[in-house]
Amino acid sequence: MVAVRRELHIDADVERLADVRAAVREVARACEAPATCVDDLVQAVDEAVTNIIVHGYGGQPGTIDLTAELLGDDIVVTLEDRAPEFDPTDVPPPDLTIHPRDRRPGGMGVHLMRGTMDSIRHEPRPGGGNILTLTRSRVAKAKEG
Repeated sequence: MVAVRRELHIDADVERLADVRAAVREVARACEAPATCVDDLVQAVDEAVTNIIVHGYGGQPGTIDLTAELLGDDIVVTLEDRAPEFDPTDVPPPDLTIHPRDRRPGGMGVHLMRGTMDSIRHEPRPGGGNILTLTRSRVAKAKEG
């Protein structure tokens, strides 16, 4: 298989989410990922970018650099921003005992990312900001247990 890599530089604007989803979908399909993998990647990256735009930049101008590539059997999406440092891996899991009807809107994005990605890694960006790496294998894994 040939190398698959896509880079995208966007303004931190929800109007650009369609471009993000299209880029991730393009890379995942080029990697011959199964449909569930493609869907999971698109949804997780959409959640991550939305969080950067809405919570990280909070309506202020900013940019996001996305790189999506195949490394071995893993599709790796890296998001770099210059928003205030925030590590989503430190977010506690939601209280799933609360009925969805009684739960306040939002707050499930990180939980969704954890459930669909094989790994999520955060590191501070040199010079300020964040580097978030989302990894998902394109190879179907056998169900455990």
